[in-house]
Amino acid sequence: MAKITKRAVEAAEPREQDYFLWCDELPGFGVRIFSTGRRSYLVQYRSAGRSRRVTIGLHGPVTAEQARKEALNLLGQVARGEDPAEEKATRRRSLTVAQLCERYLEATKAGTVLGRGRKPKKASTLVSDRGRIEHHIVPLLGNRLVQDLTRADVQRFVRDVQSGRTARTYKTKARGVVLVEGGPGAAARSTGLLGGILSYAVGEGVIASNPAQGVKRPADQKRDRRLSPVEFAALGRVLATADQAGESWQSTDAIRLLCLTGCRLREIANLKWIEVDLGGSCLRLADSKEGRSVRPIGSAALRLLRDLRERSRGAFVVPSTRGGGGFGGVPDAIERYTRRAGLPGIGAHTLRHSFASTAGDLGFSDSTIGAMLGHAGSTVTSRYVHHLDAVLIAAADKVSEQVAGSMSGPVAAAQEIAA
Repeated sequence: MAKITKRAVEAAEPREQDYFLWCDELPGFGVRIFSTGRRSYLVQYRSAGRSRRVTIGLHGPVTAEQARKEALNLLGQVARGEDPAEEKATRRRSLTVAQLCERYLEATKAGTVLGRGRKPKKASTLVSDRGRIEHHIVPLLGNRLVQDLTRADVQRFVRDVQSGRTARTYKTKARGVVLVEGGPGAAARSTGLLGGILSYAVGEGVIASNPAQGVKRPADQKRDRRLSPVEFAALGRVLATADQAGESWQSTDAIRLLCLTGCRLREIANLKWIEVDLGGSCLRLADSKEGRSVRPIGSAALRLLRDLRERSRGAFVVPSTRGGGGFGGVPDAIERYTRRAGLPGIGAHTLRHSFASTAGDLGFSDSTIGAMLGHAGSTVTSRYVHHLDAVLIAAADKVSEQVAGSMSGPVAAAQEIAA
């Protein structure tokens, strides 16, 4: 071919075996067409009598013009007697875990490292990843050379995080105080992330195999705590008292929405009116954990949403008490009101699990519960909720009314929790 261009690269059809296209205008510059359909730019040259090859990057994240410029730079180094492949290998051998983590985060942010469902990771997931890197991986392994890591090192990392070696409390400008804890859950999730980072290193040619493979890690703690009807009553009474005292309606009604819908915390905190279909008895979430998702909602939740429509005039269903955006104080509100109700250690996931458990108590199937909760593979993905989905709406009605009934139970029931 005469010249490697975007059109020429994208027109190249995959074959049963990988093959190369070489540029006639810039000898040594080429693109590898994988049998899977991937396309990777590269430079090939000879140094000290040996044929050497340097990968520039995948087509897509790297454009044909960017690849050509990098190829010119690399071939210029060769003309000066340098060996780019050897220099790159030397840099790989001297790469520390901290440097690898930073590269991983940059690649993930750029969308070249895929997460759940072979889709780019969400911004919120990147925040969690960076936190685990900064709080656990870098303190324990950051100065180690990636190529020197062994399975024993990773297994020691698991034990150290589990035993609380990285636990600490520190201050931040944004949130005041951050508590970093260890334990089985932190060890399992941090090791899972470390394994993903090391898999990325294998793909980049930094190491030949992943030392995290085969490492035993603790089972992530199952969060199966649920609220009983009596505990729902205690929480409902505390929320009602807070309303009467003139406390923020955002904080109390956000908790009610979590209880009545089974939604995730961010799905309620960031919920916009454009995503609320009162007539269709559903939420049309544009960007949930599982992507776009339609959630059937029950009559008790609809009553609350209609009431909120009278008070919430902006874009968000539960707006921030200061400035724009959604209400970000939901976690603090949950902690505050559940403590008053004598229910310490309750979080948004507990409220979600309680909704699901109530549905299970009422006899609904796992698939129906999964659709109400928006679980992967169970979400309602149709543009509209038709009559075929009436069973889901009826189920959401029954569950939300059951939860609402428990939350508005008699005072005696609420007080029973303290007995």
